[in-house]
Amino acid sequence: MICTAPRKRGVHRYRQIEGTMKSYEALQGLKIPEHVAIIMDGNGRWGKAKGKKRTYGHKMGAETLEKIARIYSDAGVKYVTVYAFSTENWSRSEDEVGYLMTLMRQYLKQSIKNAKRDNMRVRVIGRREDLAEDIQASIAKLEDASKDYTGLNLQLAINYGGRDEIIRAFNRYQRASNEPLTAEVFESYLDTKGIPDPGLLVRTSGEHRTSNYLLWQLAYTEFYFIEKHWPDFSEEDVMASIQYFNKRDRRFGGIKDED
Repeated sequence: MICTAPRKRGVHRYRQIEGTMKSYEALQGLKIPEHVAIIMDGNGRWGKAKGKKRTYGHKMGAETLEKIARIYSDAGVKYVTVYAFSTENWSRSEDEVGYLMTLMRQYLKQSIKNAKRDNMRVRVIGRREDLAEDIQASIAKLEDASKDYTGLNLQLAINYGGRDEIIRAFNRYQRASNEPLTAEVFESYLDTKGIPDPGLLVRTSGEHRTSNYLLWQLAYTEFYFIEKHWPDFSEEDVMASIQYFNKRDRRFGGIKDED
């Protein structure tokens, strides 16, 4: 689904938070993707480039997520899904994984306040049963606290892998259903049940691949790649990604009359 750019509501709310939103004028009359997926790449490299530890980059990346989610929301995007921690990230150093888990604990607790402030529903996708029990409890508390909010839908992909999600969905289907397997039936067993597929994928840090992210859901998604690392992703980059989306000819396998 595609939305049209908002005119005042979101712009005014964000101006109260940040002070300036002149670039919203560039979105007037444009199509706004209903759902934006993000691969927040380059946090560690950004930290090292600043002469600091990789963990500093992860900390600043979490702050960037809070800001960018609000900007996309105010632009008219209804769903944002971010790749927070993949099933492959466990292979990183013990110190880095430990820091990421600590950061995740802090982020999940802070998100209860943020969700209330921004009227934002937060859900987690991924294999949560492999996470520490206190993290699982924080996820459940956050999801319950925000379940009735009607603003942005923020999905955090934690211990998530696209292949793993498909396998888990198929196993759930086998255990629970005798009906013929169709795409529509299968989608009801995915972590993203009830969430529209992304219209736009944004990946930072110059990499041009999906890295096992939302493999089912990205079938007809437009990809926007940018060289800068995630902590440097800005309001101007949000606007540029939406403008890029508007340049794409979305046919979904069909043809237009003039073709």
